[in-house]
Amino acid sequence: MSVSEHLAELGIDLPPVAKPLADYVPATVSGGQVRSSGQLPLVDGELTTTGKVGAGVIPDTAKASARTAALNALAAAASAAGGVDKISKVVHVTVFVASDPSFTDQPEVADGASELFGEVFGLAGAHSRSAVGVAVLPLDSPVEVEAVFQLKPVETGDVVVASNAV
Repeated sequence: MSVSEHLAELGIDLPPVAKPLADYVPATVSGGQVRSSGQLPLVDGELTTTGKVGAGVIPDTAKASARTAALNALAAAASAAGGVDKISKVVHVTVFVASDPSFTDQPEVADGASELFGEVFGLAGAHSRSAVGVAVLPLDSPVEVEAVFQLKPVETGDVVVASNAV
């Protein structure tokens, strides 16, 4: 089953790629991988929640926000790769958590992203991960997710050869 078919089976629609907040692109392809820029938990261009985890934002809400941000990272990567079916596995995920200084359960929040990738990719969703507490994130977002994905090898039939013939 293709990734797009599995997403449909799960009832998950990839959102439109979020417009960058500054001078960067949502994702880049290099050396058989695609890497997303940091993605926020935006839905229809708006943050789902704002604030610091442990001071106004409860961990379950932050975990749900990490899931949303991960879906946005997947959408950005899929767009750069030429479609979600070109992605074969999740390599690495970094989750930044805007945390109250007393909050230390960033890995629980990051599980929102990891669980999404596990649902979508199955065993190919297993990845290395960093969960990092930070003082503040863009737009006062509680989380930001970036991800690295492995691309499927290009099949010979997909290769276009340039020709000088007229």
